[in-house]
Formats: sequence, C-alpha cells, structure tokens
Amino acid sequence: MTDAPVTHIPLLSVEELSVEFRTRNGTVFALEDVGFALDKGETIALVGESGSGKSVTAFALLGISDPAAKVTKGRAVFGGLDLLSQPEKVLRELRGRELSMIFQNPRAALNPIRPIGKQIADILLRHGGATGQTAKAKAVEMLAAVRIPDPERRAKAYPFELSGGMCQRVMIAMALACSPALLIADEPTTGLDVTTQAAIMDLIRDLSRERGMATILITHDLGLAAEIADRIVVMHAGHIVETAPTAQLFANPRHPYTRRLIGATPGEGRSLADLTAIPGGLPDLRKAPLPACRYSARCERRAADCEAPLPRLVAAHSLTACHHPLS
Repeated sequence: MTDAPVTHIPLLSVEELSVEFRTRNGTVFALEDVGFALDKGETIALVGESGSGKSVTAFALLGISDPAAKVTKGRAVFGGLDLLSQPEKVLRELRGRELSMIFQNPRAALNPIRPIGKQIADILLRHGGATGQTAKAKAVEMLAAVRIPDPERRAKAYPFELSGGMCQRVMIAMALACSPALLIADEPTTGLDVTTQAAIMDLIRDLSRERGMATILITHDLGLAAEIADRIVVMHAGHIVETAPTAQLFANPRHPYTRRLIGATPGEGRSLADLTAIPGGLPDLRKAPLPACRYSARCERRAADCEAPLPRLVAAHSLTACHHPLS
C-alpha cells in the first residue's frame, strides 16, 4: 500500500476574479479572470502600469472596494474561507488579525488627531486580545521593531509631527501589530526619497522573513519588484498576462508586454538612452465587448488568432497568456 500524494494547499488562491465599476459613464470592466496563488512566507509582486488593476485586486480581496465596484465572478480562498463570499462582519475580524495592508499615502491613512502609539494600541485591543497597558507597551515594541528611534517618545507624537518615511514605518507597525499571515503593500514607497524607499523595502523584506509572513507587493516599478519578490505577476488592463519566478522572468520574459516593461525600467548601468517607451496606451475598459487580449492593439506580434480566447492562468507559478509568446 502506497501513501497518497500530499496535496499542496497555498495560503491564498485567487481564481477567475472579475470586478466591474458601475459609473455614470458606463460600466468599467476593471478585472477579468484574475488568478494567482501565494504560499506561506512567499513574496509576490503585482506589477504593471497605472490602471492595470493591481490595487483593485487588493481591495477586492480585503473587501474594501469602492461602493461602485462589484465582484461579478471568482473565488479567493484564504485559510479555507472564500474571502469574496464572506459577510462584512467576518472580513472585519480577518482584517488586521490575519490580513493587513499598507496603503500608498500613510498620512491620509493615519488619524491626524490621535497619537500614533494609541492608533497601534487600538488595533491590538480590537484584534490582538490585549488589555490597555499591554497594548500600550506592545505599541512601543512595534515602533522599535520598525526601527523608529526613541519609540517611547515617538508613541506620543501625532502624524503631522513625523516625516513621510516615519509615517510609513508607523503604517508598517500597525499592519504587523497582530502578526498577520498575509501583508499587502500597495506602492509603499510612493512619495519617498530614494534612500528612504530603500530603507522601507529592506524593512518589509526583513520583517516578512523573520515572521514567515506572505507578502503581496503592488508596484509599477519592476526594479523594486526584482529586489524583493520571489515571483512576479504582470498585469495589463485588468488581465494577468504573465507570471514567473523573478529571475526567470527577467532572464526570459515571454509576454511582449513584459519585455516592454523591462525595457522601460531604469536599472544599474542603464542610461536614459537605453530605455524604450511602451507604445500606445491602455484600452478604454468601458467599451464592451473588449478584445480577448487587451494588449493586442499595442502589440508588434499581433496576428488574426489573437482574437481567440487567451490561455487561462489559474493559480499557476509560470504561465504566459499569449498566443505568440517570445521564445
């Protein structure tokens, strides 16, 4: 008698996620059949131009989408629960405890009239089962963990008294306060200087490794993704067009859009003359029916069969949604 094979179960499995926005100017088909998987302790990066659907994906997973948004299809299984079908009460309990997010603008996300130590303590009281004094002490510990100097004094400060980099560190402390299994970092270095950007990304990477936490990094910066992600998921106009381990994707990009993105990314030893712009722009996502390949109008490899349905990407580690991928 042989042992049955062990079935691999990812921490998060997203399948056929589709989201529409109902607006005065028509329905925007923001996401279509988005699918990827994430293992415990793994870091993936969702990359692509602005408007590709990266943040929309994250907001849908956490149940914090704009009221105009509607999930029309899909599943997102996390810890045995389909996040997309859970009531708000369940999602509210999961957010902060099992799922956390770092937002693009920390100053807008922080309460301007409450000391930062109390804001961290609020999360510990709500989701961490802490008491008043324990929460206060833990908040100071979290500020120290994200390398904020003199954390006891800083805990009494208000957001307007801190720099942008410090506010981002506070957001990281809040996100990690209850040791979540999954962290989503949405453009966490936006508006920060280069030195502070590097420090913030090093901090996220180090804390993720120390805690065995899975991380989804949302960024338009492929260079940044290359430094921190184990695997990269490339998005274009609401589609996932390619997913692969980071080193493989850079060494051998198979989707024409991925190659264009890499060509437009600054890097060590590359001058401005080495960079090439991506031709065209994103399609109007209100014009239904949209083409099967939303990149086809911009693609130099376009052929008649590009109008046929694309190969499906369902929680795969290395696939390309293209009828004519690069070799």
